[in-house]
Amino acid sequence: MFDFLIDGFGVALTPLNLGLAFLGALLGTLFGALPGIGPINGIAILMPLAYTLGLPAESSLILLAAVYTGAEYGGRMSSILLNVPGDAGAVMTTLDGYPLAQKGLAGPALGLSAVSSFIGATIAIIGLTLFAPLLAEVAVMFGPAEFFALMIFAFSSMSVMMGKDPIKTAIGAVLGVLIATVGIDSGSGVLRYTFGLPELYDGIDFVVMIIGLFAISEILLMLEHAHRSEDDGKLPPLGRVFVTLKEVLACKGAIGRSGLLGFIIGVLPGTGASVAGAVSYTTEKRLSDKEGTFGKGDMRGLAAPESANNAAAVGSFVPMLTLGIPGSGTTAVLLGALMLYNITPGPMMFTERPEVAGGLIASLYIGNVVLLALNLPLAGVFARVLTIPRWVLVPAIAILAFVGVYQLHSDLFAIYLMLVIGVFGYLLRKLGFSLAPVILGYVLGGLMEQNLRRALSISGGDVGILWQSGISLGLWIAAALLLVLPWLVPKLLAGNAPREDVEDS
Repeated sequence: MFDFLIDGFGVALTPLNLGLAFLGALLGTLFGALPGIGPINGIAILMPLAYTLGLPAESSLILLAAVYTGAEYGGRMSSILLNVPGDAGAVMTTLDGYPLAQKGLAGPALGLSAVSSFIGATIAIIGLTLFAPLLAEVAVMFGPAEFFALMIFAFSSMSVMMGKDPIKTAIGAVLGVLIATVGIDSGSGVLRYTFGLPELYDGIDFVVMIIGLFAISEILLMLEHAHRSEDDGKLPPLGRVFVTLKEVLACKGAIGRSGLLGFIIGVLPGTGASVAGAVSYTTEKRLSDKEGTFGKGDMRGLAAPESANNAAAVGSFVPMLTLGIPGSGTTAVLLGALMLYNITPGPMMFTERPEVAGGLIASLYIGNVVLLALNLPLAGVFARVLTIPRWVLVPAIAILAFVGVYQLHSDLFAIYLMLVIGVFGYLLRKLGFSLAPVILGYVLGGLMEQNLRRALSISGGDVGILWQSGISLGLWIAAALLLVLPWLVPKLLAGNAPREDVEDS
């Protein structure tokens, strides 16, 4: 593992990749700071541009990964200063971040969130370094049946843990699977949902899907709310823009525990930073909130979700690199970036393309230090990004989206399809659906179908192959428990409550 990391630093420290890591960290912080843009939109916009510029696969992935981690840093700014989450992972940051800003501690809150993000991400990067190569060795034992069971586990964990409404999450995932079936069926040659359009015979392109679903729907939401944002530019005074060592040490327990918890949650397929932030905040509140100060401007309530969501962002790279399945909606987009370069992520990537896997892991170390160095002294400068009016943002995002899709396809049909998908995404968001399950369903659905076909062709049609091995059987049991326990545990607790009341009386 040490040799693997040294080789990775040899890739990440080349002038080109070092410059791209710095650029990605800077752009990611800006994308994260702007409410609604976030890591997925930032990566979706930059991915086709990076490909058409002719960047090598490892350089492109280093740039996009730096955007991802940078956006997790940047998302805290609007949460703390405006009480508006920059992305889903920063929702819990608003609970104590904004009250701190109202107390005149906006600067220290920004500084503490940067330090917490750095420590949480560092814990997760060390975990990624230690466990990813080991998990890759285990993943070599996975066959088509095991991978199919893994997809079932990913869907069950996603429906249970992502978002406040599991039903809407499940519906979104099913919609993603349906979109993935568009095109010619590889097994039978039958046309599926093409509506007689030859352009859909090869299915819906990943880049068109991503940019339409996220960037175009965001543009429509910005246009809808353009007239309501007159007071968005008013920022509270930052005060001192640094955090003291005493303030950091007071939160050391919350930062450490949440970093570990965030990494573990991030490794689970289909969860992501938003789940990690919510779980870490509620856990830390139970453990530490003896005075009832959480939600009123407690530094620990700010440090916990910031450490956890950055750790989860890094942790989501583990299943993507070792198993070839996305750990979050954003890593699903990064998975698409690898597919643009005809790279299949999974256990063999560590031996066949070590420069990609090693360079990415090493770049995370470098990018994390760069992000801390950028965010501590320049917090006030980045905060000014929040004052950019929407009449500037909307055309800029639209130009990048249209140019990115047209550069890849040189086809107006791709533009029209992107717009249709954008309207579809906008309607889903208006109905309260999260778009991350849709894109995860799109990616996982295709992989699930392929592995099911392979497994059944190996067994001659015998479905028993799907649970014959110990690995696949364990994954099926784990998936069933994930679906049953959240429903069963509250029932058991509710059933025990009356007995306690009777005993007390």
